[in-house]
Amino acid sequence: MSSSARLLTRNLAAAARLSPARRIHSLFGAATLRGRLSAGAQRAQSYSASKAARRGLATASAAPQAEPQRSNKGSEEGAAASDKSAEHDSTHHAVVSTFDLFSIGVGPSSSHTVGPMRAGKIFVQDLVDHKVLDSVASIKVDLYGSLALTGIGHGTPNATLMGLEGELPETVPTETIIPRVEAMHETNTITLNGSHRIKFNPDKDMTLHYYESLPQHPNGMRFTVFDAQGDMLATNEYFSIGGGFVVNEKTQVAHGENVFYRDTNSRDSHHVSSSAADSPPAASADAGAAEPSAQTAQLDERTMQDLVTAALPFRTSKDLIELCEREQLSIAEVVFLNELQWRSREEVIDAAYRIWNVMDDSIRRGCLSTERKLPGRLNVHRRAPHLYQNLMRGIYGSAGQGLLASSQSPSLPGGGGAQLSGVFKRRQRARRPVLPQLDYLSVYAIAVNEENAAGGRVVTAPTNGAAGVIPAVLKYHLEFLSEDPSRDILEFLFTSAAIGMLYKRGASISAAEMGCQGEVGVACSMSAAAFAAVMGGTPSQVENAAEIGMEHNLGLTCDPVDGLVQIPCIERNALGAVKAVTAAQLALQGDGSHRVTLDQVIETMRQTGQDMMSKYKETSQGGLAVNVPVC
Repeated sequence: MSSSARLLTRNLAAAARLSPARRIHSLFGAATLRGRLSAGAQRAQSYSASKAARRGLATASAAPQAEPQRSNKGSEEGAAASDKSAEHDSTHHAVVSTFDLFSIGVGPSSSHTVGPMRAGKIFVQDLVDHKVLDSVASIKVDLYGSLALTGIGHGTPNATLMGLEGELPETVPTETIIPRVEAMHETNTITLNGSHRIKFNPDKDMTLHYYESLPQHPNGMRFTVFDAQGDMLATNEYFSIGGGFVVNEKTQVAHGENVFYRDTNSRDSHHVSSSAADSPPAASADAGAAEPSAQTAQLDERTMQDLVTAALPFRTSKDLIELCEREQLSIAEVVFLNELQWRSREEVIDAAYRIWNVMDDSIRRGCLSTERKLPGRLNVHRRAPHLYQNLMRGIYGSAGQGLLASSQSPSLPGGGGAQLSGVFKRRQRARRPVLPQLDYLSVYAIAVNEENAAGGRVVTAPTNGAAGVIPAVLKYHLEFLSEDPSRDILEFLFTSAAIGMLYKRGASISAAEMGCQGEVGVACSMSAAAFAAVMGGTPSQVENAAEIGMEHNLGLTCDPVDGLVQIPCIERNALGAVKAVTAAQLALQGDGSHRVTLDQVIETMRQTGQDMMSKYKETSQGGLAVNVPVC
């Protein structure tokens, strides 16, 4: 067995977890950074205090200072001008939490599985908060556009029903989903929020609108509840905008703003739109909402991202690079300091390691799976276990494999063999490629995406359809290149998150809007940047790597066969991981200067997605989806 194979065996079999001692490891291990981290924490704390002082105006507009270090300087007139400018920056900055961009969920899709489950949970939680739930006698569910067209293959109906029963993607027991949905069909009932049982016929009360979309977004859904007399109590529309992010009609905002819901509780009463005259007062948007629960109180600060002030805000990659140069920080350090707005230093580090542990575990489960086929009519065989076993046996390049007898040597009739003499080299064996980088990157990415396709637990990175790229590249780096794994995990995740934020603000991470360039393309760009960072690249080189990673994914379509996240999605993740490493290598060979910028590529991606025909954007109405037979 080769040394690399032994290394893979050790890591996959052990699936070692980082010890608590390593979890309090300094962000980058270097003592010279402690002062910066301390200063950043103080700046974040000071900024949080200023935010609290203007809490009364927060719902109208958040107003972080464009330059936090100057927040206490200047006259009242200067402060007012600064607040006006800061208001614009706040509502348009790219900063979201790393742990919103990377969230733990279930497969096979972040936009079609994770998002609808969260939306269902948000809706029933709002019914509880407004004291409406006990009056509900029936519910209607409408799924529109892409959620309907590829919903069956993506598990959208099942995920939506789990959300209405109070489940969350992070915690739902995946093995119970199918039996519970089957029970709903048998009994024609559903238990809203896990406590209120009502009549519900999934075949009649859930409607898939294949050829109709809500105007705000292709991934739209509507929930409506009625009382025993058939009068509407409450209704709301939600939009799953990619990566598990969910917005509703009240939170729809102009292009580039970051208002969304990750948590499923909110103190805001506008989540549920009630019927006009006949609805109970508690269901009215203008009526006094019920006192928030303890859980709501803990989560309300994380409900709407734009109400949180970024310590170091940035809108574009140009802003980000200038910020790094001005503050003498790496991209990962910028993200880390912003995270201190929501969590303590130890909590941020622990959360990052939890994300990696789930990623690593999805690789392990995919490589060691004993299941032969993936769910669905395509009868796709799992490939990761076989690839993993081949690596363990050292089959690549092993002696004596594929010997060809001399009688099998090529020849041409009529003495043509003499004409070939000296032109082609005769090989004594069939060669197998000995390319460890490609082999390991491929098996890691395929393993994750096969687990995702089977409905297993994965990390949206930044989506489920692209969940294999980032774990594959990070795993490869830790296995073969890293000298300090605990440090590199943090730098890799925070750097990739910064790039993902830029795409979320400047374009979209939803395949229903951008095609697969918004999923695998973005994941490739994020991975390329992160790989360049952990290899010692400068912020400019990191930005260059991200640009290369996306530039050569522009125009990538999303055309899943039979609506399943299998063909071409699984292989595409493997190719995305390989392309990410190549992009980083190209960037690291230069000095960071380049003709095409990341901002230009993000805008090009956005325009390309807008111009792309809808049949190539997660509808299974074009491309491979109509040319590959299902049976």
